[in-house]
Amino acid sequence: FPTSSSLSVMMRPMRRLSFWRGSFGGSGGSFGDSFGGFSARRLMSVGRNVASARSLLRRADAVCFDFDSTVILEEGIDELAEFCGAGEAVRAWTTKAMDGGIPFDEALRARLELVRPTASDLRRCLRERPPSLSPGVAAFVAALKDRGTKVHVISGGFRAMIEPVAAVIGVDSVFANTILWDDAGNYRGFDDDEPTARDGGKPAVIAHLKEAYGYDTVVMIGDGATDAQAKPPADAFVGYGGVVQRDAVVALADWYVTDFNVLIDELLAHDDDRRHTTHNI
Repeated sequence: FPTSSSLSVMMRPMRRLSFWRGSFGGSGGSFGDSFGGFSARRLMSVGRNVASARSLLRRADAVCFDFDSTVILEEGIDELAEFCGAGEAVRAWTTKAMDGGIPFDEALRARLELVRPTASDLRRCLRERPPSLSPGVAAFVAALKDRGTKVHVISGGFRAMIEPVAAVIGVDSVFANTILWDDAGNYRGFDDDEPTARDGGKPAVIAHLKEAYGYDTVVMIGDGATDAQAKPPADAFVGYGGVVQRDAVVALADWYVTDFNVLIDELLAHDDDRRHTTHNI
């Protein structure tokens, strides 16, 4: 599989969203166009508990990210399915799973059975279709790390596709699913002992992180219904809509943003205020 060093060369900051093109309009229409006239800026501060979420983000011990359609612009399993010739059927399952219409473990099993990727398929997919980081996410992770905030990825995607990217941007740990292959590299299933392989896996991981590391405040960021499930035990859920909007997620988010730069600005503005206060004292 690609190493983190080779992937850093392969990764591009942005490329055309082949699967979500219709949502963005033409070959890259404005994000606001897909929200019935709402501008992206107006959506950046929408939420059930925006002030609380902003405060919790600033003092978070850890921030946990979903991966697909959040850290990267693609849905990894959809990319792999498209590469293997099962794209349309798998995308339908992905939409149902991310909207919360069916249990995640059922959707995961169904999608993998449609694709049945070999180890070679996955290696070639990563090489020929390298993932694209969401704009601003690497800078946001760096800003969190500079503050001493731990960063974790909790994803229903696959370790083999996630870990090289996570290493490039400095993620502390990855909780994700493991595809199983036989000695010849043929698909033989997935590890259903992983907490992320079943519905409710993300809150289980966050509960583990709090217990194992003594975190008082954890914020979850993601685009899907399974991310919203993470609160509680997460203290705040920030919905991310920079790639795709899901109405159920908008309704559940404490704070809903469409641009990681909004979150960076929140951290930097607080740091500037703190420095100004300290200087005056």
